[in-house]
Amino acid sequence: MQTVNDVVLAMTQAGLSRYLNRKYGQAKSDGEARESCENNLPSNIRLTATLFINLRTSPGIYALEEMVKKNSKAEWGNKIGYVLYPFKIELKDNPLDYIRDAKAKIDRKKATLEAKFRMFMAKVFVRFYPTKLAKFPSTTMWFSNVAGPQEPISILGNQVAFIAPSLYGQPVALTIHVVSYVNKMSMVLSVDENIIADPYQLCDDLEEALKLIKNCVIGEGVIDN
Repeated sequence: MQTVNDVVLAMTQAGLSRYLNRKYGQAKSDGEARESCENNLPSNIRLTATLFINLRTSPGIYALEEMVKKNSKAEWGNKIGYVLYPFKIELKDNPLDYIRDAKAKIDRKKATLEAKFRMFMAKVFVRFYPTKLAKFPSTTMWFSNVAGPQEPISILGNQVAFIAPSLYGQPVALTIHVVSYVNKMSMVLSVDENIIADPYQLCDDLEEALKLIKNCVIGEGVIDN
């Protein structure tokens, strides 16, 4: 059974593949911008993401009333590990193959103790070693997706329209935050402009990738429109 996380990872791999294929195509045509179905991707592209994972024993969103109850299963504080996730960049004939590929990879990661081990080592380094040694491994991108509030919330009487977390200064080319709010999902990109000069085009490619996956699912009769 595929999860929302599987689809989000698949959409990101598909979107990045479309974006890089266009860039390599422009390089072949001396910078001329053109849409093409031709595969311009080299065979040796390897992108690795630091993929953050929630390690709570009771995952989910709890109301404050539930969290303060005695013997409540709701947990306080962050319990976040991470794994190194290989993003395979390629053009697939069937968009659903991106989902199958993402699910297979993340299921293998979940079957290991990698996330728990890395969280343990992070705590050890922060406590016993200089702060400069407590850093993430060098990767191409950071990727994080979390479930946000399931009901509309207000701050000082003003209803929140959307939630868009982000950060800057990280030593990676691309950071993607995915967060849900009620029945909406937001993707927030933070990029190194020296590497990704047109992040808006990347956003368009991510959106187009999701549409292709959705249309393929409907076309195969997996779900109704």
